[in-house]
Amino acid sequence: MDEELFKKGLEKRKATLGSEYVQKNLDNADDFTLPFQKAMTEWCWGFGWGDETINVKTRSMMNLSMIGALGKMTEWEIHCRGAITNGVSKEEIRAIIHVIGIYCGVPQALECFRVARKVLEENNKL
Repeated sequence: MDEELFKKGLEKRKATLGSEYVQKNLDNADDFTLPFQKAMTEWCWGFGWGDETINVKTRSMMNLSMIGALGKMTEWEIHCRGAITNGVSKEEIRAIIHVIGIYCGVPQALECFRVARKVLEENNKL
């Protein structure tokens, strides 16, 4: 493991998803899941999010599009919260969901709207 990349990833991950959420995931990891938590923090967040060629707002918008296309709604909800933290507006989230509907189908867009509504209501954005 690259300790510097892990530290960078941990900082990026906490900044987007929240320190409490990230720490809870790390604290709840065991010998079975901890290696993945460490690798994901290093690779996804250190290497991926640590590359500042793409700003965090744009990266969040890309993630919502890709995760929405995959239909991974638990992750979509987490990243929807992170996107709001990174400055993505309600209108931008709606536009992203429109694109998901066009390319991935109406049922998937409806799922994204359902989850987005919940997250936006929690953040007093609706």
